[in-house]
Amino acid sequence: MNRQWDEFELAAAPGPRIIDAFDPRLRVIALLLFATATVFARQALTLAGLGVLSGILLALARFSMRRTLRRILPVVGFGVILAGVLPWTVPGQPLGPGWLAHASWDGLYQALMIWAKATIVLGGAAGLVGTLEIPVLGHVLAHLRLPRRLVQIVLLSIRYLKVLEDEYHRLHTAARMRGFRPRWNRWTFHTYGQMVGMLIVRSLARSDRILAAMKCRGFKGYFYLWRHFHFSWRDVWFVAALSLAGLAYLRLERLL
Repeated sequence: MNRQWDEFELAAAPGPRIIDAFDPRLRVIALLLFATATVFARQALTLAGLGVLSGILLALARFSMRRTLRRILPVVGFGVILAGVLPWTVPGQPLGPGWLAHASWDGLYQALMIWAKATIVLGGAAGLVGTLEIPVLGHVLAHLRLPRRLVQIVLLSIRYLKVLEDEYHRLHTAARMRGFRPRWNRWTFHTYGQMVGMLIVRSLARSDRILAAMKCRGFKGYFYLWRHFHFSWRDVWFVAALSLAGLAYLRLERLL
């Protein structure tokens, strides 16, 4: 199962990582607090501080800068789309004369804020939980008393999305070997519809086989908790640092 996680995580450099010394439960809770604080931040200075904190978390997780930037590129594209839409739809001070008079600085500012928040949250998520393996993440969610079915859905979705992708590529390769070339016509849509239908049929058949195999191995409708976490002195420092960051956030947002 862990091999499938490579498709979803940012590859970190080999060797020991400082972030792995802390309790995974605290890391998940810290991610929720970090994301919430980032989304509700109103001051540009606050976002700058959160961006620095996101970079520190990435450094503690020893992520490759090149791989990190490559994974952030879709967020950059999202920011470009926002910058091209919001200035023309949000009223405010015009950007300039002529056709720029129909765009506003307020819309551009909102686009930059949304893009910055998305990038910061992505960096914080990678730094805090990007190095957790799938079984560890499942144990964390279970220890946090999330519903069992929700935990199973998360684990099985992460595990088998890659399997579904491989199955789709096999179907697509088989179609191309039979002369299929996608074009903008009715036959192409018909072929893709057949591929989606076959993918659903094969997925249902595979799910039956997987369930039968799991029952043969003692599966009774839920996963057992075999790993338990322990709070250590390192986690005390982590909580202290998190508390200081929270106080700084409240001060910058002028809530204290």
